Amino acid sequence: MSLKDRAKATAKNIEGKVQEAVGNLTGDPKDQVEGKEKQAEAKILHTIEDVKDEVKAQID
Repeated sequence: MSLKDRAKATAKNIEGKVQEAVGNLTGDPKDQVEGKEKQAEAKILHTIEDVKDEVKAQID
């Protein structure tokens, strides 16, 4: 598990949530969509790290 990669994914998720919330407050659909995209990207990054952890556990 790469703690650094997980931290980056978590930061991207938080950034996406904030951007989506700002978009909701201002009514800006572009910010809403970009925020959701960042959250989806963070979820993918977390999944990749989970797979890496599982592969490493199987090898060990």
